[in-house]
Amino acid sequence: MREIVVMIMLLIGAFLVLVAGIGLIRMPDLFLRMSATAKAGTLGTGLMVLAAAIHFNEFSIYTRAIALISFLITTAPIATHMLGRAAYFGGIPLWEGTVRDDLKGHYRLTTHTLEEEFDPDQVQTEVDEESDAFGIDE
Repeated sequence: MREIVVMIMLLIGAFLVLVAGIGLIRMPDLFLRMSATAKAGTLGTGLMVLAAAIHFNEFSIYTRAIALISFLITTAPIATHMLGRAAYFGGIPLWEGTVRDDLKGHYRLTTHTLEEEFDPDQVQTEVDEESDAFGIDE
């Protein structure tokens, strides 16, 4: 019975990693590619690690697998978020089919801080010449 559970988990995990790979190739822009690989890749890898732990059926393997899965679930979304944020601030263009840009006008490009008030008329498209990268006016 355990072999069947391991086989099903490995197949589902491998399918999700395959979906992440296809998403990496087929998605039109960087942000959609990162979303596809972070979600499907993390879940697929976690399922395969859990299947390996069930197959070996030892306590030390279980603890290592749980530690690895918790590390993956913790770090992959954070790393994807930080890479996406850096790409957005770096000016990587969104896909032409993007319907809505929720971040446009909410961040100051000089300080990379979130503005609480949104004013669509005062959208800052480039860094001011008077201020440096840290937003300190001279």
